[in-house]
Amino acid sequence: MDAGSHSISSEKSRAAAAASRPPLQEAGCRPYMPSLSTGSRNPSTKCYGDRFIPDRSAMDMDMAHYLLTEPRKDKENAAAASPSKEAYRRLLAEKLLNNRTRILAFRNKPPEPENVLAADMASSYHAKPAKQRRHIPQSAERTLDAPELVDDYYLNLLDWGSNNVLSIALGDTVYLWDASNGSTSELVTVDEDTGPITSVSWAPDGRHIAVGLNSSDVQLWDTSSNRLLRTLRGVHEARVGSLAWNNSILTTGGMDGKIVNNDVRIRNHVVQTYEGHSQEVCGLKWSGSGQQLASGGNDNLLHIWDVSMASSMQSAGHNQWLHRLEDHTAAVKALAWCPFQSNLLATGGGGSDRCIKFWNTHTGACLNSVDTGSQVCALLWNKNERELLSSHGFTQNQLTLWKYPSMVKMAELTGHTSRVLFMAQSPDGCTVASAAADETLRFWNVFGSPEAPKPAAKASHTGMFNSFNHIR
Repeated sequence: MDAGSHSISSEKSRAAAAASRPPLQEAGCRPYMPSLSTGSRNPSTKCYGDRFIPDRSAMDMDMAHYLLTEPRKDKENAAAASPSKEAYRRLLAEKLLNNRTRILAFRNKPPEPENVLAADMASSYHAKPAKQRRHIPQSAERTLDAPELVDDYYLNLLDWGSNNVLSIALGDTVYLWDASNGSTSELVTVDEDTGPITSVSWAPDGRHIAVGLNSSDVQLWDTSSNRLLRTLRGVHEARVGSLAWNNSILTTGGMDGKIVNNDVRIRNHVVQTYEGHSQEVCGLKWSGSGQQLASGGNDNLLHIWDVSMASSMQSAGHNQWLHRLEDHTAAVKALAWCPFQSNLLATGGGGSDRCIKFWNTHTGACLNSVDTGSQVCALLWNKNERELLSSHGFTQNQLTLWKYPSMVKMAELTGHTSRVLFMAQSPDGCTVASAAADETLRFWNVFGSPEAPKPAAKASHTGMFNSFNHIR
């Protein structure tokens, strides 16, 4: 088990002290980054002659004399020479002169390479230029205050929507930070008897958001009008700490160990239930195809659920898991599906486990396991390169960038002074936001710059919430 769930009451006692700190305000300025371009010149560069002035030091004077006088001798002796002798003479001249016909030399030959390896490297460099290594800034691009952020490993309080708006739950309030202009707005503040807020998750359209509560309810909000659309009640018997969207299906995971699929378009929203965890469900992630669901719990279990098994294995609304994986020795919260291999899943274990594991979700095989040395709180794949980012707790509270599949460390980003509980990725996949128990929200340009900006798709999910006006 990982410490965290007992901290809700202590967080409420700190609310008064934190009230003087406005949320999501700059806690520091952007660090100065020196230019990476260099324009140095090499003063020792040598010049090897001139294009139009002959260079006597490079000329073979004997050879030049021979080439000047030989044609005249050929004409004088042409009548006396037999055809066989003439052929022999020409062959001998060709071998000795090596087809040299130029008399004047205008520049020296370039110096020979010191060794064959240098020559090979030079030729390969000109044939195929090497890819420049991406610069990874070691400090946060921006830091914002996040007072009253609940220090609880099992919650999920940060998400970045497709419309480039970041949501974060601070105590009983959900705040929205628009990354395009840096503006902050308050979405909702819940009552103390229903709070604090235990999870937030943007719908695929980037306009609607689900909010999980400590009271076991789940609220659905329209952020464009700040309007509460509906409240899902009676789904769970305890707090809802994890949320995941699959088109119009909102999957919720609770402290009661249940996982529920809710179709937000219909009145009777509960459509499927997954039962496999005996303790709190702290991690939920749908695969990119929407065919498989990964769930992690405080019981150290990882489950893979497959949509194709819903019809064949379903009994009284309950689904059977595809794989039940017991390799982790601590709570499994960090889950990340690979963007370039659909059946590859990365998972991270808590303080007693400290490992990142990779799974083939078709077979259930563990492909690799890496001991990171500290609690794994969150995982994110780079959408443009084969890289994985992990955030950690004790003792360094760092973000670590790994090269996949070698799992060589590319960078370690430090700055947080307490465990980095949550991470979220910008829509373009380049910037990562991290929220830690030190009550700061930091932005890292860890995944580089996009090759070309891609506008967020809006039309594909617009019809999801059309029926909310008719729900009572």
